[in-house]
Amino acid sequence: MDQSELFRKFVDFTAAVHQVKHKLTRDIKLDSVTPVQYGILEYVAVSQPVTLSDISDCQQLSMPNASRELKKLSELGLCEKFAAADDRRKQYVRLSAKGQAMMDEAFGRVEVRFKERIRGASDEELEEIGRALELLRSKVFDPGRRPDG
Repeated sequence: MDQSELFRKFVDFTAAVHQVKHKLTRDIKLDSVTPVQYGILEYVAVSQPVTLSDISDCQQLSMPNASRELKKLSELGLCEKFAAADDRRKQYVRLSAKGQAMMDEAFGRVEVRFKERIRGASDEELEEIGRALELLRSKVFDPGRRPDG
């Protein structure tokens, strides 16, 4: 397959990923958290610790908007900032215990929906899906990251 055809398939795939993610998370209401704040919490949950610029970049928010939303999440007790051990000027963000509990609950609901989508898959197909996801992650989505880290 040539790279242009592969790219078109990739675009189709990523669009489908966004649609499925929306379907899996659309009705998940978390206390007084807005959809933008949920996106931040979800990103922090899977990538922590992160910096404000990481959040701004990944969530496509301006730095002032990301900072404002992060302040609101901190005031709700859902995330916290802390200084890097090697450079006290560098600030990181992580979920608080309350934020982690909230995201664990949200991911639990998403997991139920995910399992419903794959319910009819055989053990062999589940293994194949797992291998495909790992291959995509390692070669396309995060090629610099080691499989175990």
